[in-house]
Amino acid sequence: MFLTRRFYWAMGLVAFVMAAGVLYEPLLVVGQWLFVALAAALTVDALLLYIAARMVAKRECAARFSLGDDNEVRIVVANRSPIGLDMEVVDELPPQLQQRDFSLKTRLKAKEGKTLTYSLRPLERGVYAFGKVLLFVSTRMGLAQRRIRTALPVEVKVYPSFLMLRKYELMAVSNNFAEVGLKRVRRAGNNTEFEQVRDYVQGDDYRTINWKATARRSHLMVNSYQDERSQQIFSVIDKGRLMQQSFNGMTLLDHAINAALVLSYVAINRQDKAGLVTFADQFDTFVPADRRPTQMQLILESLYNQQTSFGEADYSMLCPNVNRLVGKRSFMMLYTNFTDYKTLERQLPYLRLFNRHHRLLVVFFEDVELEDFTRTPSHSMEELYQHVVGEKLLYERRLIASTLMQNGIHSLLTSPEHLTVNAINKYMEMKSRQLLV
Repeated sequence: MFLTRRFYWAMGLVAFVMAAGVLYEPLLVVGQWLFVALAAALTVDALLLYIAARMVAKRECAARFSLGDDNEVRIVVANRSPIGLDMEVVDELPPQLQQRDFSLKTRLKAKEGKTLTYSLRPLERGVYAFGKVLLFVSTRMGLAQRRIRTALPVEVKVYPSFLMLRKYELMAVSNNFAEVGLKRVRRAGNNTEFEQVRDYVQGDDYRTINWKATARRSHLMVNSYQDERSQQIFSVIDKGRLMQQSFNGMTLLDHAINAALVLSYVAINRQDKAGLVTFADQFDTFVPADRRPTQMQLILESLYNQQTSFGEADYSMLCPNVNRLVGKRSFMMLYTNFTDYKTLERQLPYLRLFNRHHRLLVVFFEDVELEDFTRTPSHSMEELYQHVVGEKLLYERRLIASTLMQNGIHSLLTSPEHLTVNAINKYMEMKSRQLLV
């Protein structure tokens, strides 16, 4: 049982009236009667809460949440009492969310039920433990409040962004990728795999006309081509300390994992084989490239609990381990980060060796906050020096991309926010130009 703020306000009023009775005696009697009335009302309120109030509630949510997305949680409450009740619902949220003042308020009539909905946006992968659902119930008098514990604790696993994956899946069905910024890339020539001979339709390239089939069928027939299939596409994720940098509440590793998951789906949808490699100071996870129906679930489970390390990534052991496990020349999309040009110089010999055996695309990140800072005006000599240093660091990012290209290594410099779309566009562009192997 808890006394509410309304009770304390009423008790304060009674105390004020009784105190005024020192100066004007009739008010003392009024104050006494008010005190008796308040005590009687509190007794009736408490009895109603303990005898008549019957509440039930349950929590409904998915067994797994999607990282960085809004995940819906529902609290279903029912008032089985013959009286109307006011209620404050407190859901004991997982400690990773750091929300200590979360509550939902509602009013239920007699024998009425409601569904209260809210959403959570987890920013870390792992297991999230919900506690119980607490109901703080009061009558319309509102002098006392009763706490009712209901709904058992439950654990929910937070996976990489599979909600984003579903969005791309729906767009693949409707062929409407332009909504998220994916570009249509014209195929560079007709030296891809032959698919079929079909009827000519307006807009087809005249160079694809099949004259023999046209003569046999007495109307125009054209050769239809498709991008080469069954190429091996690996997402290689650096889990070193440089990937711990945060953007919009999520680490660069989390952004890379979400992008790798969507890229794997797009690759499989385009008849390529998707695989996964993760590494830090040790060679960690390896998922062979495949396009079987269970491949996406295997990649999702492999990415579920990946964590960054506090050491620097060891590129010297990456190439020999990948070459030992991947015999065929493949497309490797490496998600990593460079703080400055010196960082690239240390890793460049290993990247060149890696690119010699496979087609390598290095994806690294723009420092969005630093770019925003350099655009602000300088108001002091100290800020001017800070701007100069910031612009030097941004120049080194562009120099890194240029150096990689000079060494025959493809690169993609992108913001974490647009990583997924830019990575898929780059993959589709290189696939259309036959640059994946």
